[in-house]
Amino acid sequence: MRTLLTALVVAQVVGWAVPTDSVAASHSQTVIVVVGASGTPEYATEFARWAGLWEQACSRGGAQFVAIGLDEDNASPDREKIQRTLAEPSQQTTAPLWLVLIGHGTFDGRTARFNLRGSDLAASDLAEWLKPIGRPIAIINTASASAPFLKELSAPGRVVITATQSGFEYNYARFGQYLAEAIAQPQADLDKDGQTSLLEAWLTASHTVGAFYTAAGRLATEHALLDDNGDGLGTPAEWFRGIRPAQKASDDATEPASPSHIRDGYRAHQFHLVASPTETALPPRLRARRDQLELQIMDLRDKKAQFSETEYFTQLEPLLREMAQIHEQIEPVGAAG
Repeated sequence: MRTLLTALVVAQVVGWAVPTDSVAASHSQTVIVVVGASGTPEYATEFARWAGLWEQACSRGGAQFVAIGLDEDNASPDREKIQRTLAEPSQQTTAPLWLVLIGHGTFDGRTARFNLRGSDLAASDLAEWLKPIGRPIAIINTASASAPFLKELSAPGRVVITATQSGFEYNYARFGQYLAEAIAQPQADLDKDGQTSLLEAWLTASHTVGAFYTAAGRLATEHALLDDNGDGLGTPAEWFRGIRPAQKASDDATEPASPSHIRDGYRAHQFHLVASPTETALPPRLRARRDQLELQIMDLRDKKAQFSETEYFTQLEPLLREMAQIHEQIEPVGAAG
């Protein structure tokens, strides 16, 4: 998506200097990884390894890494640690917050829970704790039976990912492993813009999950979903063509009408744990406005059939013009002095 927009505004995006305030911003992303109750030593080893991959990605991307559930001293319940961490004043910034849940989940037909050491975490509890936080948020529940978390946590401007499409997909989910492996992997950079977005990592992991079950000759017991348009419906990877969403849940007559015209995937493509030099070069203020413009352009494109050609380009032109003006504010390397 970003490659297309860059071409449209004819912006030079190679070799920009990194402004001072963007350096601080690149270090202000926070990734909270919660490792739940493992149940067996084998799962404990696997979950710790996945958490380690997230920590490595944070180190590469200059993000703050916070781990909950890996310490042997469990004097304070993990559920309280999560609530306390999310309530910290430092969460009130404009930089993205990533919350990654690694472990097992349960669903009794009414309530979905993420299994912790001690009291489990219900989706409704997490929804309440996240309400006061104004920063961009990505919640990634890689556990089994995680689908109900999507509807509970969905909100405008928020990315929610679950390992399953139903609370009744309760078998061990491998999605968390493949996502942790893809989040900073250059091979997962599907649009070749020099960085792997959360959308690209999710697509890569979802397809790897499918390939695993196909190779094993087994019926897939997990189907990851992504929601980032706030409609609470979610979209599977199969509905994408490359990184472009070809369908949204409300396109299906069996689903309720969506309050948003934007299809899932666009916001998730704006989350990068390890950003490219080009992305890092954008000061936070300009990056936020750039992201808003991208979403407006994508929304307009999805509604193109509703307009005449003249109406469409009349609305598109000022958006592209402002996009170009944003890129023009970046100082090329070697221009100063």
